[in-house]
Amino acid sequence: MDRQRRVVITGMGTLAPNGNTTKTYWDALCNGQTGVGPITKFDASDFRVRFAAEVKDFDPSRYGVDRRSARRMDLFTQYAIAAAVQAVENAGLDLGAERADRVGVVFGSGIGGIRTFEDQHDAYRNGGPRRISPLFVPMMIPDMSAGQVSIHLGAKGPNYTIVTACASAAHAIGNAAREIWDDEADVMITGGAEAAITPMAVGGFASARTLSTRNDAPERASRPFDADRDGFVIGEGAGGLVLEELGRAKQRGATIYAEVVGAGYTGDAHHITDMAPGGEGGARALRRAMRQARVNPENVSYINAHGTSTPVGDPGETAAIKAVFGDHAKKIAVSSTKSMTGHLLGASGAIETIAATLAIYHSVAPPTINYETPDPECDLDYVPNHAREMPVDIAINNSFGFGGHNAVLILRKFDN
Repeated sequence: MDRQRRVVITGMGTLAPNGNTTKTYWDALCNGQTGVGPITKFDASDFRVRFAAEVKDFDPSRYGVDRRSARRMDLFTQYAIAAAVQAVENAGLDLGAERADRVGVVFGSGIGGIRTFEDQHDAYRNGGPRRISPLFVPMMIPDMSAGQVSIHLGAKGPNYTIVTACASAAHAIGNAAREIWDDEADVMITGGAEAAITPMAVGGFASARTLSTRNDAPERASRPFDADRDGFVIGEGAGGLVLEELGRAKQRGATIYAEVVGAGYTGDAHHITDMAPGGEGGARALRRAMRQARVNPENVSYINAHGTSTPVGDPGETAAIKAVFGDHAKKIAVSSTKSMTGHLLGASGAIETIAATLAIYHSVAPPTINYETPDPECDLDYVPNHAREMPVDIAINNSFGFGGHNAVLILRKFDN
């Protein structure tokens, strides 16, 4: 694809289980610090799974959301605003001085306002239909992540939310880049948000046997690619990024963290939860993104893997990487930061794209912690347990979702 416009990342904001800012999140990743622990958001004593990766000490007022406004938003929307505000501040953008119709918002959320749905269903069951809040629907629907961010920041350009399960945020970031490539916007605020540590969500995933059950050692439960993995750890939070057209970013002297050069999407057309055999759909997404980015396999330094710590998913992703990269696959640093954050579902692609961006910017590959016992089916370099200083010129972020949704993003070190 011959593009006249280039897209760069000039701002990032993070609200993660192991850090409420991008700096604390990155420091935690590099130091192998987990955000997993016992569930505190509800009484999980009767649940099969009693731990998760929760955001700690969140205060929406720090991001301009007062108490009255917070009561009118589900937690996932508050998280989205927090990450977006951080990203805009990090980018040094004065949105009041921008053409509002050239600033857009695309966010992703896999589940949306499930806590609101549960609370309002309880209100209905206990008091009848008149107890249902008039704000129920606008608090619950997933599109309010993008909607409320645009209202909060005054962005009037392209505005929508993508729902593709655990690929939602990666699709959102890729589409945000395309809005700039296609000259529909000059600045895009993008990312993903999720707040699904609730009784129904935890109970549902546990019933589906997708969650780890290491209740006796939750901090060791998320162990991507390890032979003893037994499922993922549900997490929550948000990641926000500012994407900007290169010329205007340079004109205003912005810090440029990396360039977005490719986005590849495919569908498995196979199963509602399991990857296609051999990671075939993921491999096609990788090839599409690399073709768009004009990247050869030997140029890739680092992959932030989807790496959920499930028995089926990790070998499938490994197979996809090997199918695309051949002999070079074993020379690529492949890590899953979900080992420290748990799985943020629709927000995972956002905080993991931030991790891949910072891997490029700081020349460090974050580790996969809890990697103790190699699995013969997972035989790549997973950067076990300790961060690795290394040059990272091209990084990839993989995101795969229930329903067979595959999204791959490619980032390049900015070199003028």
